[in-house]
Amino acid sequence: MAGRKLASYTITGLKRWSCLTRELPPVSQVKALHVYDFDNTLFMSPLPSPKLWTGQTTGLLQTQECFVNGGWWHDPHILEATGQGIEKEEPRAWDGWWNEQIVDLVDLSIKQNDALTILLTGRGEDNFAQLIKRIVASKKLAFDMICLKPKAGPNNQTFASTMKYKQAILQDLVYTYKNADEIRIYEDRVKHTRAFREYFESLNKSLLNPLTPAPRKPITAEVIQVSELITTLDPTTEAAEVQRMINAHNTAISSGNHTFSSPLEIKRTVFFTGYLISPIDTNRLVTLVKLPPGVPESEVKFLGNNIMITPRPCPQSLLDKVGGIGRKQTWQVIGIANYESRIWAARVTPVPANAPYHTDNPTPLVVLAVLKGARPYEANRIQNWQPIPSDKQYIFQTEVGEKVQLRVEPEVDGEGEYESLFQNRQQKRRRDHQDGPTFERDSYRTVRGGYHNEENRRPNGVNGGYRGGNQNRGRGGNNNSNSGNHNRNVRGGRGHNHRGGNNNNNNNNRGRGGRGGYKSLDDVQNNSRYANHGSSYQPNYDDGPGQNFSTSNNDGYNASFPALGGGTGAYNNGAQGGWDGGLPYGK
Repeated sequence: MAGRKLASYTITGLKRWSCLTRELPPVSQVKALHVYDFDNTLFMSPLPSPKLWTGQTTGLLQTQECFVNGGWWHDPHILEATGQGIEKEEPRAWDGWWNEQIVDLVDLSIKQNDALTILLTGRGEDNFAQLIKRIVASKKLAFDMICLKPKAGPNNQTFASTMKYKQAILQDLVYTYKNADEIRIYEDRVKHTRAFREYFESLNKSLLNPLTPAPRKPITAEVIQVSELITTLDPTTEAAEVQRMINAHNTAISSGNHTFSSPLEIKRTVFFTGYLISPIDTNRLVTLVKLPPGVPESEVKFLGNNIMITPRPCPQSLLDKVGGIGRKQTWQVIGIANYESRIWAARVTPVPANAPYHTDNPTPLVVLAVLKGARPYEANRIQNWQPIPSDKQYIFQTEVGEKVQLRVEPEVDGEGEYESLFQNRQQKRRRDHQDGPTFERDSYRTVRGGYHNEENRRPNGVNGGYRGGNQNRGRGGNNNSNSGNHNRNVRGGRGHNHRGGNNNNNNNNRGRGGRGGYKSLDDVQNNSRYANHGSSYQPNYDDGPGQNFSTSNNDGYNASFPALGGGTGAYNNGAQGGWDGGLPYGK
């Protein structure tokens, strides 16, 4: 050990890590090293929306092994689509997409004469160097170094993980600027924060070892945990970008250059079909709830967003009975009740009284609120309805629609339109034995509850800290047609005997145009399910009755998302700045 030759650390060698060409200050000048992470530390990079996608799909999209191009964190088009897109955002410096507190700290670091300021990100250098330089330049942030992960380091070294890559740069920084007394690292990911602290603890111990030739004295290391600010793309844009990513993936598979087992496609998961109530009318209806003394509002989930038709995708025959997707129906409140002070509901009747309607519930009702731990389907146990004053007998209009989330799954030959509305779990089990990076084995089975490996950029998501986790697992439907809002028993349609498709009204074949073929999001306009209502239908993407929701946070239950099926949305409550266009899904 005593005779070991020390490695040479020079400013010229350090510059090779940076994608900037600017000169670095001399070693004698630098007393502090300030290192900033990019994604969700400095810049609020969008995450997959857990309202738009099922929980498994939010994890899948961020799993590098599931896409030929690496998925969400390896595709520059996703970052380019932030806000209103790069062409509009660059001139206004992506206003509103920065963590301004961290921006202020970067400015202070830049002004500090004896500090070296570094932007350090695990995004790939080949795909993101120019884009991130444009984003940073628009904010006029003059970093000394901007470092992105190369395919190979300056000494041709490769890295098993993003953390190993970052530690290699940090070692070069600390050893090159050997007169620096301190290093500060700003990082949003808890796992990385912990790893940085452990790394510098180990490094300083080695520098104190009298038997080890030390290139410098120990350094004071401070790793600052930054609170993540969650953002998402406009949902129409997000679905379009994922469809583009899938098209590129499928094209690569069809060319025979990759070992992925099957092409992917976007499918819809329908949790229930109902008469959907607008946010304005929901706000009126929930005023009918009178909580008993001692029950805080924080323990209650306010609903009031639908009159249940059926807790599953609606067969075409039943859709025809209720007038089809998009059909308007007027209702009036005629009674109110609660069940054991746990569930509050309003009884309603159609207007006019002889108007045709359908509900799997014993009587048409609106579940207004549920106490924590209760389930909306329990409203069917209400026996005694109380009359309501005439000024509270609200009249409101509904629209037949579905509570929908999107999911990404392998294409299945011969799968019918109705069959596709259920998550394909049998397909998952059938392919688990295959070799190679199959979609099911490398995403569904490994992403749940975390992220596939160190390279997956985001392990949790909004409201629950679960980037890529498993918040909404696609529980949809029920095997008892009389159980009202009960959505707990059937995962992706199991128990309905619908997995083989449906023989009503030509639902057996969707005519997708072959496996792995290029799909446009506009293709959905040919979907017979929405053919007559494409310009007005507005499905609901928020938490559905009977799901495992939490009452401890405000998850924007009444936020509206754009329509699946083309055309323009019928209403908009301003979530994410508002949108109008429909959200086709690639069928």
